Amino acid sequence: MSIKYWEFEDAPMKEKLKDLRVGTISRIFYDNETEAYRFSMLLLEVKKKGTMKLKDVPESIPIATAKRYLDFAVQIGLLKHENAAYSLTDRYSKPFRNIAAYIKAWMENAQDEDLSTQFINAKMEKQIKRGGRAEVKNDEPVKAEDHGVV
Repeated sequence: MSIKYWEFEDAPMKEKLKDLRVGTISRIFYDNETEAYRFSMLLLEVKKKGTMKLKDVPESIPIATAKRYLDFAVQIGLLKHENAAYSLTDRYSKPFRNIAAYIKAWMENAQDEDLSTQFINAKMEKQIKRGGRAEVKNDEPVKAEDHGVV
């Protein structure tokens, strides 16, 4: 996901609101031009038709690919999927505002935190080396048998 600074800055956002395009929305989520184009095409079709079923997907996009993009749009809250049809919804703006308020409150809070209690199951130690070059000890040259070569 390529969320850039302008989504949160007031002045750039006001400029963006003057020229609304679905491509701008798609580029928030996809860096790849082809993926952004397909996502834009599907969102535009849903907007034009009101609701869209998978059988109504444009022929230039495979149905399995369209389903993946449409399901992603449902997951992030741009679309809803009811009665085998996709349609626009607004589950996106309110939760995003709440996330911004939570982050701001966290930044202003001076409370000390213990991450080991928040992430109990996280692996906190350095991982054991699983391959690559053998470590050189005391500036000794690496021998062939150290690498398993005889």
